[in-house]
Amino acid sequence: MDEIDCAVIGAGVVGLAVARELASRGSEVLVLEAEGAIGTGTSSRNSEVIHAGIYYPQGSLKARLCVEGNRRLYDYAALRGLPHRRCGKLIVATSREQVPQLEGIAEKARANGVDDLRMLTRDEARRMEPELECHAALHSPGTGIIDSHALMLSLQADLEQAGGLVALKSPVAAVDCSGDGGMVLSGQDGTRLKCRRLVNAAGLTAPALARRFAGLAPASVPEAFFAKGQYFTLTGRAPFSRLIYPVPESAGLGVHLTLDLGGQAKFGPDVQWTSSPDDLSVDPSRGDVFYAEVRKYWPRLADGALVPGYAGIRPKISGPGEPAADFRIDGPAVHGVPGLVNLFGIESPGLTSSLAIGRHVAELLP
Repeated sequence: MDEIDCAVIGAGVVGLAVARELASRGSEVLVLEAEGAIGTGTSSRNSEVIHAGIYYPQGSLKARLCVEGNRRLYDYAALRGLPHRRCGKLIVATSREQVPQLEGIAEKARANGVDDLRMLTRDEARRMEPELECHAALHSPGTGIIDSHALMLSLQADLEQAGGLVALKSPVAAVDCSGDGGMVLSGQDGTRLKCRRLVNAAGLTAPALARRFAGLAPASVPEAFFAKGQYFTLTGRAPFSRLIYPVPESAGLGVHLTLDLGGQAKFGPDVQWTSSPDDLSVDPSRGDVFYAEVRKYWPRLADGALVPGYAGIRPKISGPGEPAADFRIDGPAVHGVPGLVNLFGIESPGLTSSLAIGRHVAELLP
């Protein structure tokens, strides 16, 4: 049976960031990825936004790691020459009743250390974005966009430069944490690998996989929920130069307008709860809902301008009607298994937080 110091399950942006950080500290690291390429799950089916850390409860992991991750990600992208842009965003109140909510968002952001937000009147917002309709807006200059695939390729390159490896098509079937002196991973093909430290960064399937960890108490694994978010793409040129977000919904950040680095606009995601992490279909009939939501802040959106794009799944650990759960980064102090870290519910702002999550996990695994 082969042995290695550290194994990371999952080659999404968070798994790669964790592996890179561990390898940079001198660990021998192997990343085990079930698919035939890196980043094929949530990491490649999101808005590619660099969040500022605005919405999350003070003191939460989401707040702390997003604010730290924002700074680290901009610095890293500049150092590596990765495609990105600090374009900023406007959070808009589309009714007078929502204006106090903007003020509450600004207060929450300040508590998280985000001190560059500015409240705008309707006229000020329209001077920035003439096509926008709103009653007031918050300007976040620290929000941006990044090429997530380029980021993941760079993280992989850093990992390999430090001596680590990524093994594709290497699904983990089970883990035995019950013995002394390490953990034993079993592959679906019957192969076995022993490691001293293990990070479960399997994203959507992290809770299901953790339930197959012999020696890990079932009570330490949360229930998984899946919230599908669909995107529609705008045909033609976008009339906005910044991201436009409505006041957030309970399970997401609303049907917002995001730009890619080429200037193409997409709208989404919506929120549809599903029982399957593989439910990636886009329902064209949802277009009616998208038109209605988008026209609240862009009334001149033309009929027929939206086409179905793609869908992603949020790996949630809180269900419909429940407050959004914080990240779960469970080390030995939480579950009692030496050398093991489980990452649960790493949804947005996971991409922004990835480098900060890597540092945090490495500090849990001395």
